[in-house]
Amino acid sequence: MTLFKDFQLNSVLQKNLDTLGFVTPTPIQARALPDALRGRDLIGLAQTGTGKTAAFGLPVLQKLLSGPRRTLRALILAPTRELAEQTRSALEQLGRNTQLRVISLYGGVGIQPQIAALRRGVDIAVCCPGRLLDHVSRGTIDLGSVEVLVLDEADRMFDMGFLPDIRKIVARVPARRQTLLFSATMPAGVRTLAAQIMEEPRTIQVGAAAPVESVSHTFYPVGSAQKGALLKEILGRLNRGRVIVFTRTKHRSTSLARQLADAGHRAVALNGDMPQGRRQRALEGFHRGRYRVLVATDVAARGIDVSKVSHVINFDVPDTVDAYIHRVGRTGRASETGEAYTFVCAEDRFMEGALQRALGDSLSYCILDGYSPPRHRKPAARSFRPARRNRRPAGRTAHALH
Repeated sequence: MTLFKDFQLNSVLQKNLDTLGFVTPTPIQARALPDALRGRDLIGLAQTGTGKTAAFGLPVLQKLLSGPRRTLRALILAPTRELAEQTRSALEQLGRNTQLRVISLYGGVGIQPQIAALRRGVDIAVCCPGRLLDHVSRGTIDLGSVEVLVLDEADRMFDMGFLPDIRKIVARVPARRQTLLFSATMPAGVRTLAAQIMEEPRTIQVGAAAPVESVSHTFYPVGSAQKGALLKEILGRLNRGRVIVFTRTKHRSTSLARQLADAGHRAVALNGDMPQGRRQRALEGFHRGRYRVLVATDVAARGIDVSKVSHVINFDVPDTVDAYIHRVGRTGRASETGEAYTFVCAEDRFMEGALQRALGDSLSYCILDGYSPPRHRKPAARSFRPARRNRRPAGRTAHALH
């Protein structure tokens, strides 16, 4: 069995891992660390919540412990403010007592405090592409000393239209560098980008394009007009954990959250139409337990890393299998179990079939009394049951660091 101490990390980093209680690397960490520590370009394909941040964070910290300080030598690109903050926090935990300074740069907040922090000198910048280019245009950041470039959640940056910005950023960092790209999936656009900006990268894939095994999957056949009532019924029966409800549109996330709140549920919406401050308050309220139910769209929920998300409920069926994988990756994290419920209507039958093939034997069906649609082609396999209790492993891995 591979242990973190087998990688001969700097003693300070090893002590931090020991303090955090991380002894055994996750599969993506075990396979990525040897090449990343040697300075090789790397493509890491793994699902959300499998430990990707530590897989690139430890090599970055190890490299920067030698050489100049307060010079920007590592640049990490992330699709959302939330992921940028989580990555910064994880790097600060892993790099405690190294005196390496980490900063996060993203939009929706004042730029002057960021400029002041950059002037004081930083070693690692975790950035959303748009705000980084803003700093570049202002001349408040210098990318000329970057030695390691990390693209985290590259598929989501592609989905969100960031590839043109990424190309502009890559053009401003030194050609002689190490590039690490991590992603849950590998769409054609990301594959093309990797071929253009990486030097003979090694590709590591952990697991197939399927949800993590710690999540169970249940489909609820229901008529379109009954979905709201079914959601309230299920939420009333769940007695633990936080719940993320996914909708297809921003408008529906807002209206559904309002309906749930009116029905007595502690619910809040999260979507791209919300001002950044309100969006952050919604996330913080969900994280701190003020809200139990977060009603979100796909892009808005990207990068959410909240513990104790016991259930993901797909109020609207996602458009692709990959989107389903990303959604349900919000639960069943850090070696805990989770449940994914999906409402399927007659108009969803094409995607229902695709998801059936992807999920195989891990999929079950449930029809609640009073919510059965006419002549659904898949009968109920079982009645409603509450989620299983979380199981905690005997030892800890670094899942908590993405």
